[in-house]
Amino acid sequence: MKKIYFVLLFFFSFSLISFAQQDAQFTQNMFTNMFVNPGYAGINKQICLTTLFRQQWTGFTDTYTDASGQQQTHKGAPQTILLSVDAPIRVLRGGIGLSIYSDKLGFENNLGVKLAYSYHQPLPLGVLGIGIQVGFLNKTLDFTNFNPIDLNDPLLMGQSGKKSAFITDIAAGLFYNIPGKAYAGISSDQLIQSKMSKISPNSRLKRTYYLSGGYHWTIPSAQDWELSPYLLIKTDFASAQYDITAMCKWRNMIWGGISYRVQDAVAIILGAYPFNEPTMKPALQQLRIGYSYDITTSALGKNGRSSGTHEIMLGYCFKIVTTPKITKYLNVRFL
Repeated sequence: MKKIYFVLLFFFSFSLISFAQQDAQFTQNMFTNMFVNPGYAGINKQICLTTLFRQQWTGFTDTYTDASGQQQTHKGAPQTILLSVDAPIRVLRGGIGLSIYSDKLGFENNLGVKLAYSYHQPLPLGVLGIGIQVGFLNKTLDFTNFNPIDLNDPLLMGQSGKKSAFITDIAAGLFYNIPGKAYAGISSDQLIQSKMSKISPNSRLKRTYYLSGGYHWTIPSAQDWELSPYLLIKTDFASAQYDITAMCKWRNMIWGGISYRVQDAVAIILGAYPFNEPTMKPALQQLRIGYSYDITTSALGKNGRSSGTHEIMLGYCFKIVTTPKITKYLNVRFL
């Protein structure tokens, strides 16, 4: 237990100051716990792979008049691709995780890798994952496409061409899981707030906090149906973003629900385990597919500027089961 108290002290001592959120955003965040909380790594005792593709604010473009008086149009809608994998490692008394992502936002391109380790401590009813993570980020800004309203903007003066920065940072998180029933997590990334001086002298990553939770409730009068509320809060203590989701699953085969991101979007979520039938091969039964569509409720969705956000999820979990070797002896002396 002394080890646990030390890690908890380490986690909270780093998390005294927080700034704006920078990580990519997902609607199906109940399937992306590995991305925001390293304590999740291996917590489900399976090897799990998840990939998501998100096209945000479809149709959003930026139209402006350049210095020569010609009208220019730039497709600045965010586009994000995520691939994550995590697995339990018995000899490490926990699990490891890997996340690779590409996030494009306007004139900014981000390519990142996150490596996580989680120590698993059994607790009443469930398991607590205590995680630490190292992240590597390559950030690129294309200043040639900037069209400042104020030509004397001090943040843009002297900036030209493409500029890149390679950044290393760390994250930490706690994830408590009650298998099949509920989970809760708290985490923070960009803990050391690494500088990006190659892009701008005063620019740096900003620390962010995440609070997540979910609960699975089987309806007593209808055992085939399961209701699951989810919550994800991202905050820098100056502003916050809330994702509130309600899902309904039938026979662990198909699910649907609705999500509300405060002051931003209302989303419809659908998904299925398409091969979860007794007649199918066990190797295919854990394949899951999900889709969500966000209806933009913020000012970005007005006047047809955005036709919404599409997000596709593909996931697969499996266990490696070893068959014990049976030794046979033919000599009767060994009977």
